[in-house]
Amino acid sequence: MSARELIVLGTASQAPTRLRAHNGYVLRWDDQLILFDPGEGAQRQCLLAGVAVARLTAVCITHFHGDHCLGLPGIIQRRALDARSSGGSLPSLPIFHPGDGAVYLERMRGSSIYHDTANVEPRPIDGPGPVATIGGLELRAEALDHRVTTFGYRLTEPDGIRLDPERLAARGLAGPDVGRLVERGWLDTSDGRVDLDEVSGPRPGQSMAFVMDTAACPAIGRLADGVDLAVFESTYLDEHRRLAADYRHLTADQAGRLAAEAGVRRLLLSHFSARYPEPGVFAAEASAHHPDVVEAADLATVEVPPRR
Repeated sequence: MSARELIVLGTASQAPTRLRAHNGYVLRWDDQLILFDPGEGAQRQCLLAGVAVARLTAVCITHFHGDHCLGLPGIIQRRALDARSSGGSLPSLPIFHPGDGAVYLERMRGSSIYHDTANVEPRPIDGPGPVATIGGLELRAEALDHRVTTFGYRLTEPDGIRLDPERLAARGLAGPDVGRLVERGWLDTSDGRVDLDEVSGPRPGQSMAFVMDTAACPAIGRLADGVDLAVFESTYLDEHRRLAADYRHLTADQAGRLAAEAGVRRLLLSHFSARYPEPGVFAAEASAHHPDVVEAADLATVEVPPRR
């Protein structure tokens, strides 16, 4: 069975600590490998986490503060090295990012001398809405409320169908006949016509939201509405809610409340201020509002909950 999981590269906001690398995340979704907000040191964290940079299929940058993008030059140059080592070129790698930050992306692409065979494709985003389809998943962006232009992301799998083995067996269908039935929507057999809806039921698509560096705003609800997994920043605890408001960030308490209101199934908290070295404090605060909270740890893997 294909894996659907989030690999945490790092969990620190603003500056890394002895125990926390700059934040960064890789979503493994079947055959897709999507990198979100690669902070400083992302290339090495990918190595430690067993993530092959050459196999990345997309990069999503929420904004151009350094802790969300300073690992990008290393990722790009590692791809270039991998392409040269393999004796060929790599598939195009789209990099989604706020359009008004294109100059920063170009500076990072040319930050040092190297032979650029990375084959990256900048994909600027200038407003909310659907921005691409990645391996059958719709990628949608929403403008968040931070001190610079910032976009959150949502990936949504389309609804499908689930074949019922017992109903298939009852109609004598197996092997290639099942494939023909799915392709046409019907199949004539010696016992009469079988319609696809007679032997199948709905299979709801799964979804994931990625929300970084923002104050509470309506866009969070739109991104996270009913998702199976939501990654929320929770830079501060509630005791420092005034700092959170000043710097346009979320507290763990706010993250738990917003996730519960949006109907999120599993909430993953990350992007922690260095003022809180103790593990578990963010999850404890958010868990007062949401039943399934995971506090991210560097190099941990968090599964997308099984399909409903």
